[in-house]
Amino acid sequence: MAVNLQIPSESEIFPVAGVEIGVTEAGIRKAGRRDLTVFHLAEGSAVAGVFTRNRFRAAPVQVCETHLASGGAIRALVINTGNANAGTGADGLQRAKDTCAALSGLLGLPAEQILPFSTGVILEPLPMDRLKAGLPGAIAALSPDQWFNAAHGIMTTDTLPKIHSRRIQADGKTVTFTGISKGAGMIRPNMATMLSFLATDAAIAQPLLRKLAVRIADQSFNRITVDGDTSTNDSFILIATGKSGVTVSSESDPAYAAVVGALTEAAADLAQKIVRDAEGATKFMTIRVEEAGSTEEALKVAYSVAHSPLVKTAFFASDPNLGRILAAVGYAGIDDLDVSGVRLWLGDVLVAVDGGRNPSYQEVDGQRVMKEAEILVRIALGRGKVSDTVYTCDFSHDYVSINADYRS
Repeated sequence: MAVNLQIPSESEIFPVAGVEIGVTEAGIRKAGRRDLTVFHLAEGSAVAGVFTRNRFRAAPVQVCETHLASGGAIRALVINTGNANAGTGADGLQRAKDTCAALSGLLGLPAEQILPFSTGVILEPLPMDRLKAGLPGAIAALSPDQWFNAAHGIMTTDTLPKIHSRRIQADGKTVTFTGISKGAGMIRPNMATMLSFLATDAAIAQPLLRKLAVRIADQSFNRITVDGDTSTNDSFILIATGKSGVTVSSESDPAYAAVVGALTEAAADLAQKIVRDAEGATKFMTIRVEEAGSTEEALKVAYSVAHSPLVKTAFFASDPNLGRILAAVGYAGIDDLDVSGVRLWLGDVLVAVDGGRNPSYQEVDGQRVMKEAEILVRIALGRGKVSDTVYTCDFSHDYVSINADYRS
């Protein structure tokens, strides 16, 4: 059950001028569900991407990287669920290329202007006959108002669609930002199985867009984890169509702060929605590390706590066995950590000081906080002035059941 995941109504999802989307049922893994999505982008659109660092990068990831590196225009995306086309070797790479070729023939575009994406089961061949047969239906459905259907169409073990949409005023004009994401397990996007596609009708220069994609991913998708597993298929795509008339070509442009702020907010919301809908999650946990000596230190500690199965299962049970958090801080890899300077809060409750339990801490206070659906864990290291935050969830019985049955 998703934890406080807000889904906008269809009237609150704004089309992005220059983006058309078509969604259809191709039966790639299961019949009777939308599993094939096509994005068609207006000429002149800029596209940038950030991808998984997993060495077993899926075939579509490799093709995306090649097509983006060529420097040419990107005019279409094609996304299938039900099959990751990962761990499939040279044959899988050819199938990803064939996917682009099949769509290029239908849209009248060079294959190099198409980016393919796949998500689902690893180590199985992509069923090209079903995928190719579904493409005409996706193209026939192309429309600017299909973001809601696309959010459903890219889901795997997600229970709810993940959508963000808003409009802002910049330079006296309206600028739209709409995006979708998917992911519920195998989530620690070590980017630069989750996918996210975020579009704006602002015009952003291609070199700047590439830099922004990395920066925004680091502030959003690289600050979440469900289980510590980095997928073979993680991809974050940023699209700028330029149809609003607002241009951002450098940090000195008047609209820069507003546009980049809205993009970052959108990506952070989409990333956190993944954690809220994590497989079997009942708690949404914010792990904030303060007084670190560096960002690297802060993230080491935050991820150590966020990845600990003992910590995550204690939160599921609402059991304030909080020594598990201190243990995770201690093995995070800061060799010269002075534990006497570490402080730990659970919500508004000070749990540990001076290397041990706070004398005034009462377990009933800890349990009160742990019963909440959203919980803040604050850890002060006493080493510096750097802070950083990671978002995660608990581990429930359902997480095991979902992953045990996933291929069934």
